[in-house]
Formats: sequence, structure tokens, C-alpha cells
Amino acid sequence: MTQMLTGPASHSFISQRLRLHYVDWGNPGAPPLLLLHGGRDHCRSWDWVAERLRGRYRIIAPDLRGHGDSAWSPDGDYSMGAYVYDLAQLIHQLKLAPLTIVAHSLGGNIALRYTGLYPENVSKVVAIEGLGPSPRMIEERRAIPAQKRWRDWIDDKRAVAGRQARRYASLEEALGRMKAENGYLTDDQARHLTEHGVSQNEDGTFSWKFDNYLHVWNAPHDMDPEAIAGLWENITCPTLLCYGEKSWASNPEKDGRMRHFRNARVVSFPDAGHWLHHDRYELFMSELEGFLG
Repeated sequence: MTQMLTGPASHSFISQRLRLHYVDWGNPGAPPLLLLHGGRDHCRSWDWVAERLRGRYRIIAPDLRGHGDSAWSPDGDYSMGAYVYDLAQLIHQLKLAPLTIVAHSLGGNIALRYTGLYPENVSKVVAIEGLGPSPRMIEERRAIPAQKRWRDWIDDKRAVAGRQARRYASLEEALGRMKAENGYLTDDQARHLTEHGVSQNEDGTFSWKFDNYLHVWNAPHDMDPEAIAGLWENITCPTLLCYGEKSWASNPEKDGRMRHFRNARVVSFPDAGHWLHHDRYELFMSELEGFLG
């Protein structure tokens, strides 16, 4: 990977009364390509991908609500419904459709749901480990009584409400945490992700930009798995599903979820974890560029 020569321009849009941030890499006459990051990440984690493709596409990369330089939700609402609406508003307001979407993890989950809702708006979609919980995890969760799932969720939200954001004495200390989270990162990658992922507090310490409420997952009021699979079945465009061989995520070719996709291909990346677009950047770009054509 080469160091960025010129960065993108920062902009914002309004969705559900929140001011949400996105970056635009220019080239307004080119076909639009939207890059959607994962949970507790930020839009600048796509910089290496954007730098490679900016000559052929108009690249837009948003910060999800509660992430990066986007506003935090006042009521701590980070439900999938809120995320999908935000994405729909960005595409609608910027008149990006039809577009290509490349998305990671949480972003992939959002992108695939949007594509199933509006198949006419998406020409190609790439989801990096973006199908959400595996069938095994879903069955384990279903075995827990609904009352307990709701009470656990309320307890978790209440606990997070009193949790203070961790403060790092220096940027180097935060960088150490970034490296510990993903041992595949190079020093340059880790530093870039950290510099764009933290903000400096008034006392000189550093904290991650994302909202602490994002630590609470598994909201009990999401769509049921059958309805989500129904959205996948609505997707008509070419679909690329990417998985790291050393990731915790479940490969849909092995767990049966591929049957819900009409026009999809799965690519498995050796020696890669959950952030495979960082872990095996050149291999990922080769697959991506081949898929985009």
C-alpha cells in the first residue's frame, strides 16, 4: 500500500435529524461507488481502496451514525432499521442510484438489506463478512426465552449508559490498542486507522470516536432471520461475498445461507481475519477489480 497523496472532501447530510458525515473522493462524472465501513470503524478505513479506484468511480464513504465524525444518536438508537434508513437517505439525497456498494461487516449487513429492498438501485454489491450471525448463533439465541433476551438487552443498555469512554494518555497508546485488535495490520495501516479513529479530549488524552452504546448488539426487536433471508432473495445484481479463512465469521457456502442468493459468488481469503480488505489488501483488490470489471 502506498501513502495517500491527496485526501477526500468532507461533507454532511441530514437523516432522522442527525447530521451524518461522509467523504467524497471527487470525479463527479464517474459511476458512483459507495464504501460502507463496519461496526466501531470509520469511513477513512477505506482510504486505500478509494485511492486505487478513484480514477474510475465517484467514491462516497459515509460514517455510520455513532461512528467517526457522524453525530451520535441521542436515544442510543443503533438499530438496523435506523442504519438502513440512513443509507437510503444518503443515496436518495445525493441521487447516487444506480450505484455499486462495497461494504464490511455491519456495513455489509446494511448494504445487503438495502439492496434487497431496492434491487433496482444497486448494480453490484460486495459484502465482506456482512451476513450477520450464523445459523448456529441464531438458533442458540432463539433458545433463550424472549423475556430474558429483552431484559438482558435493557440491562446491557443501562450498563453502557454509565460507562465512560476509555481515555488513552497518548496517540501511541491508542495505536497499541489498534495493533492488539488486529495483528495482521502493518504499522502504517494501524497508524492511519488510529489517527482517523480517535479524537483528542480537552485534557489532552485520546478516545475513540464511536459511541459507547455501540457496544450493545443483538437488539431483540430486529427483523426475524427468515425475513432477512427474504431480502437476500430479492437481490438481482451480481453479488460478491468475501470471507477470511481465519475469521470468526461463518462462511455461507458451508452454513447453507448461499441458497438465498440468486447471483452470488463467495471468495475465501487465506491468512486473513475479519478485516480481510486490510489483511490481504492486494489479493482483495485483485478480486474486487475483477468483479467490478
